Amino acid sequence: MRRILPEPEIRQKPDTSLFIVNIVLLLILFFLATGRFLNTPNQAVDLSKTSELPVESLPKPLLVVRDDGLELDGVPVPTQDLAKALEGATRLHVLIARDRPATELVALLSREEFADLELRLVTVRTAGEGQAP
Repeated sequence: MRRILPEPEIRQKPDTSLFIVNIVLLLILFFLATGRFLNTPNQAVDLSKTSELPVESLPKPLLVVRDDGLELDGVPVPTQDLAKALEGATRLHVLIARDRPATELVALLSREEFADLELRLVTVRTAGEGQAP
C-alpha cells in the first residue's frame, strides 16, 4: 500500500534551559548592579552620643554606667547593692557611653539582678548632628 500523505516532519522542540540560564544571569547582574548603588561604602553611620542631662527628664528607673561606677536615678549605687536597689522594678533603662566596650555592657546585664527585668537601652541625641533638639 502506497502512502498518499507525506511523512510527518519531526520538529525539534527548542531547548528552554538556555533561555532560563540567560534570564537568571541577567537577574544576577541586575541585583549586583543595583545593590552596589544602594550599599555605597561612603554612607556614614550616626552613632549615639551621651551627655549630661538632668535626671528628671530621663525615664525611670535609669541605670547610668559611668567610668567610676553605677548610678541609679542619679544616686551612686555600689555594684553589690544593685539587687537591693532594683527590688520591685519590672523595667530598667540603661544609659552607657558609646565609647565603652560592648563586652562591659553584656557582662553587666548578664548578672542575675537583671534576669527578671525588661531592659531598655537609652540613647541621647545631640542637637548639632542634624537631629532635632
